Amino acid sequence: MSKIHFYDRRFGYLFVSPAVIILSIVILAPITIAIITSFYDYTLINRTLDSFIGLRNYFESVSNEKFIHSAIVTIVFVILVVLFEFIIGFLIAILLNQVERFRNIYYFILLIPLLINPIVVGLIWRMFLHPQLGILNYLISLIGIDPVNWLGDPQNAFITIIFVDIWHQVSFMIILLLAGLASIPEEPYEAARVDGANAFQQFRDITLPYMRPVIIITLLIRLIFALKTYDLIYIMTKGGPGDATDLISYYIYRSAFIGLDLGQAASMSVILLLIVCLIIYPLFKFMNRADE
Repeated sequence: MSKIHFYDRRFGYLFVSPAVIILSIVILAPITIAIITSFYDYTLINRTLDSFIGLRNYFESVSNEKFIHSAIVTIVFVILVVLFEFIIGFLIAILLNQVERFRNIYYFILLIPLLINPIVVGLIWRMFLHPQLGILNYLISLIGIDPVNWLGDPQNAFITIIFVDIWHQVSFMIILLLAGLASIPEEPYEAARVDGANAFQQFRDITLPYMRPVIIITLLIRLIFALKTYDLIYIMTKGGPGDATDLISYYIYRSAFIGLDLGQAASMSVILLLIVCLIIYPLFKFMNRADE
């Protein structure tokens, strides 16, 4: 029996190995190239690895005021979108978990934004929010409100980007949280109702403890994706007006392909990668603890 099990495992490794090799090449090769490039004075004008400068790109990146500003903007953006998406997503998930009729229809409606490519989302909302031709300004003009420059004013642009990201990504939160709610057994709720517990007490003492692992994993995954936001910024604002929506991913892109400094852009990318790894580490640690 053990011999059969050994051969089953060996065949499993054999079938999986091509995918593992391809993924390793696709993922590790760009990372390795970025790390190597970050130690050189490598630009699109001087595309040779003959000027080794050590950690200079890293020191210049962490002392770069524009990079620091983009990091601050990114932190504020990530905190706000993840927080609001979680609150809205959790509330909708709780409501949907109570619904019996037309549940599949509600699921389909909520999934529509998530199924749309981020670039398409950016183009749609850019048309909706156009100062002269946008449908939103037309609608508010019907009630006597002057047209708003949603993407031309620094404060409005940042709030608008947050709103569009929430509209696009809140479905992701709903799906994961709803799956967690559906997995909670009914028996604890029945026992709590027999003991006279109200809805808030049931939520506090049963729902939240059961949902804690799902909530942590959902927040961490969404946090990682929010840190990498690039598509919406590129399509809707190009980091503007000024640097109001200049998130770190877009700033790295500008440093590489507009500033032409691939070496420094690579060092910024490595710094961002390290930040993401620091976020991923507790996720894996938590998941391993849950499996034990």
